[in-house]
Amino acid sequence: MVNIVDRRLNPKDKSLANRQRFIGRARRQILDAVRDVSARRKVADIGQGGEEISIPTDGLQEPGFRKDGGKGLRRHVVPGNKQYVAGDAIARPEGGSGQGGRGGSPQGEGEDAFQFTVSRDEFLDLFFENLELPDLVRTQLTKVEQQGLQRAGYSVSGSPSNLNLARTMRNSLSRRLALKRPRREETRALDEEIDRLERSGKDPERLRALIRLREEQVVRAKRIPYIDPIDLRYNRFDPVPKPISQAVMFCLMDVSGSMTEDMKDLAKRFFMLLYLFLQRRYQHVDIVFIRHTHIAQEVDEDTFFYSRETGGTLVSPALEEMERVLRERYDPADWNIYAAQASDGDNTPADNPAVVDLMESVILPVCRYFAYIEVAEERGWEMTTDLWQVYERLVKAGRPLAMRKVKSRADIFPVFRDLFTPVELRR
Repeated sequence: MVNIVDRRLNPKDKSLANRQRFIGRARRQILDAVRDVSARRKVADIGQGGEEISIPTDGLQEPGFRKDGGKGLRRHVVPGNKQYVAGDAIARPEGGSGQGGRGGSPQGEGEDAFQFTVSRDEFLDLFFENLELPDLVRTQLTKVEQQGLQRAGYSVSGSPSNLNLARTMRNSLSRRLALKRPRREETRALDEEIDRLERSGKDPERLRALIRLREEQVVRAKRIPYIDPIDLRYNRFDPVPKPISQAVMFCLMDVSGSMTEDMKDLAKRFFMLLYLFLQRRYQHVDIVFIRHTHIAQEVDEDTFFYSRETGGTLVSPALEEMERVLRERYDPADWNIYAAQASDGDNTPADNPAVVDLMESVILPVCRYFAYIEVAEERGWEMTTDLWQVYERLVKAGRPLAMRKVKSRADIFPVFRDLFTPVELRR
């Protein structure tokens, strides 16, 4: 007898199915942990994955049945007890806290944490589960960015996975009937007749004729196979143009002097999640980054997230810059237009009429969805800013504008999910 111990490491992704089942069972606990991780990480590290997630072990327990023996309530008598009677609470022994992640309480309760690492793909899938751009429609069906497959009949060669069994067996049957291949029923009846004549010893001439006929059938059956290569038919697929939806997302961020570093950090975190979401979920979505102080400028990704320039506060230049880009590159008849704006709500009062005019006459009429995020410090949380009041009037007028406030890193994740969760999935 030989005992074999396999010490090889588990190959990469071999346990993927088990891992996905585990993540499905613990999805709620993992989602809470991912949200906490997103609040702790640096802006540049959001979406990198490779994070150790800790969840309580009791969150992984599954209900089960155990055999009770049909005895119902059972009483146990433990010998040697000289100190306690029924109903007494037994104190936890000193120094017995164990090695649990949270130690033990005076009542003897404790909780161990289970840790595992999520990959980047798993991290992003959990982040953006069930999220989508609202009201995305196909606005330009002639623009082809993707190839699809369409059934195009049959072929005599192809991959075994594309073999069409029904058509193959139909061809086989037609060929066998046309070439008069001996049927199994005929061969079986002939064998029975030959056996009967051999046992009876009568009519030797007929017996020899039947034997010759049986030999001819064997030769004919070998020459005409049950399935021949010429019978094989494979499903054929041809690549065809597949139109896809195309959209553009405008990211407008206030970087003026009224925005503190904490406010800018909150705004950058929101836009980083938005950037990862669009890259993860959509193949053809352009992203336009616009930074503004008292002036506005279209910038690249690195400048948008990491530049430290600042200045005065005006909102209308950002909207004017968005209008310019729309006019030059993105025709609303061909593109789904989206916009997200992050600001502390501060704006020069004299600029508010220009903001209202641009939003009502230019921006909102062409936008499928406009999300406004107002970042604020704890002390100014209850204050209503001028820009918030301006946008609130537009919302009451039925414009496609969503408004949310963010005061801490922990608010970014739920606010982001709330903005981009379909209405039918909201509870």
